[in-house]
Amino acid sequence: MTEETITETLPPIRHWPALDLSGVDFDPVLTELMREGPLTRIQLPDGEGWAWLVTRYEDVRMVTDDPRFSREAVMDREVTRLAPHFVPDRGAVGLLDPPDHTRLRRSIDAAFTAKGLERIRETSRRMLDELVDELLQDGPPTDLCATVLSPFPIAVICELMGVPAADRHGMHTWTELILSSSHDTQVSEKAKNEMGAYFADLIALREGSTGEDVTSLLGAAVGRGEVTPQEAASLAVLLQIGGDAVTNNSGQMFYILLTRPDLAERLRSEPEIRPQAIDELLRYIPHRTAVGLSRIAMEDVGVRGVLIRAGDAIYVSYLSANRDPDVFPYPETIDFSRSPNPHVSFGLGPHRCPGDMLARLENELLVDALLDRVPGLKLAVPPNEVPFRKGALIRGPEALPVTW
Repeated sequence: MTEETITETLPPIRHWPALDLSGVDFDPVLTELMREGPLTRIQLPDGEGWAWLVTRYEDVRMVTDDPRFSREAVMDREVTRLAPHFVPDRGAVGLLDPPDHTRLRRSIDAAFTAKGLERIRETSRRMLDELVDELLQDGPPTDLCATVLSPFPIAVICELMGVPAADRHGMHTWTELILSSSHDTQVSEKAKNEMGAYFADLIALREGSTGEDVTSLLGAAVGRGEVTPQEAASLAVLLQIGGDAVTNNSGQMFYILLTRPDLAERLRSEPEIRPQAIDELLRYIPHRTAVGLSRIAMEDVGVRGVLIRAGDAIYVSYLSANRDPDVFPYPETIDFSRSPNPHVSFGLGPHRCPGDMLARLENELLVDALLDRVPGLKLAVPPNEVPFRKGALIRGPEALPVTW
């Protein structure tokens, strides 16, 4: 919170490497930063200089909602960042501030409302049932990521976006390249440009469309002159990547359930608590590596008695906010009865992820299908032998070997 008593004493700069962590281990560097204070200073593996890091829940809410902290201003600055391909791309939707950001979000809002998602619920359930049918038919052992947890979210987000089934594999390949930090900038940029060109063509074909999928909504908005073709393609890329990330989140979620059979059994015996339990798992899982996109202070701002000067870069950590003991008592405990549970796994403020209801829908369908239809589901290897992704910005298992 902003305070009247301001100190200009700067905390030391802490180097924060992009650690490859296994399981659902919480980042030990972030743990130390949380202990050191509500605001610390960090240096990430790429870029230049240092940035502030905000870790407390209320401060994260304040910074993400305060127009004095700008995403758009990052495009004029060289800041410390997690990966080489996090170089700001002028006009990228994720870096726009209101009112432009609000204008673009408005063009696709209808697809992400409860009514919009109801349109794809039964189709999603049917696609998932087909995947589980194949899983049971082929028999154990199998890789749950390859057979269900990866193809299902890809199919759902492509359905919502209006991407033909034949193009789903290519979308997933592009997303993997964009979200990996294990190769140079050119590879990620090439994948992002190719995905952008694909969506530009698809949206152009749907100009003036009355369809309810995202590319049709964007085509209609372009036709009305509300967004430019470039803005529409950039937004489509952002949504497609975000939708595919459910693969990793659900992978971590099932890793927890398969290594904590007591939790899985409770969800089997008490299906009515599943939506609330999924929210708690979303709070608990460390869904990303380090931090995402920074903001720039547009004027001097006091946060927790610390002076953030105009021009300073600042990051917020949703992971640490989700472990703030002032908001979440016993934050290291998975508590399916936790209420209220105002977790920020989907972000806060104008840049809050529009796909939060979609992610919940997918995870609820996955939990229902796998726990009910495969009651003996268990890991086929010891927990420490489950391989987790290396060099990934979004954390999750590379494979989840299971049997039943």
